[in-house]
Amino acid sequence: MVATGTALAALGWGAAGCTVQPAGADGDGRPPVRIELPDRTPPADRPSSGTGSGSGAGAGGRDEDSGAGRRPAGVPGRVLWSPGDSGRDVRELQARLRQVAWLFDGPTGTYDGPTREAVEGFQGKRGLPRTGRTDTVTWQRLLGMTREPGRWELYLMGGQPAAAPDARCRTGRVLCISKSSRTLRWMVDGRTLTTLPVRFGSDPTPTRDGVFEVYWKSRDHVSTLYDSPMPYAMFFSGGQAVHFSADFAARGYAGSSHGCVNVRDEAAIARLYEQVRNGDKVVVHW
Repeated sequence: MVATGTALAALGWGAAGCTVQPAGADGDGRPPVRIELPDRTPPADRPSSGTGSGSGAGAGGRDEDSGAGRRPAGVPGRVLWSPGDSGRDVRELQARLRQVAWLFDGPTGTYDGPTREAVEGFQGKRGLPRTGRTDTVTWQRLLGMTREPGRWELYLMGGQPAAAPDARCRTGRVLCISKSSRTLRWMVDGRTLTTLPVRFGSDPTPTRDGVFEVYWKSRDHVSTLYDSPMPYAMFFSGGQAVHFSADFAARGYAGSSHGCVNVRDEAAIARLYEQVRNGDKVVVHW
């Protein structure tokens, strides 16, 4: 009878669940990451970041800039990045293009088709050669209109490196969840099998830290408290669960949950759901 009562209590908590809510502009408010240009770019080609007004808009034509970095019409600068390039510098380019509303996807860290189109549009708006490649003149103009992106602007939709596993994750079957890197590792006997970006609750409704275990799984769960879908829910602490979030998939770290651990990759969490068992350990740590 005691076991039955405990199970019913757990189901009662789990039925409540959680949903999403807005977050601050840059997540946890930590200092921004400084992104340096490649060695092939001389310091004179790039003004100090953070000097821009950040008041620009993009494709709508409302942006204003000081004219810094102008060259005679039709004379491009030296190319810094072009389609096919990748890395954190490309992430910064994409984050700054988002700030002036020329890019709406990512950042992905890969100079893809939408990035080329955004750069080409930005160049054309300013009378620069519409090459779709980011040269020194284009980059200077963009720097003058934007601010230094924060860490979670660079990784708005995931892709950030995972933190080292907590010591409590080194043995057994563990969902090892880092709040500092916003990642989940699925680990078995110290080996990482899957790594996923995740999102947490806000300050008023934080995700609990500590060591827990999965006590209930619900594939097609709907929160009775917030009437929101929680597919592939794996409950580990009261109404808090690891589950897929369509809002996280759409908005990235521009939002937050009411305490649950959100996953944005539905196919990945569907596979994870099949592997995780009731009784598996959950470690939520910084």
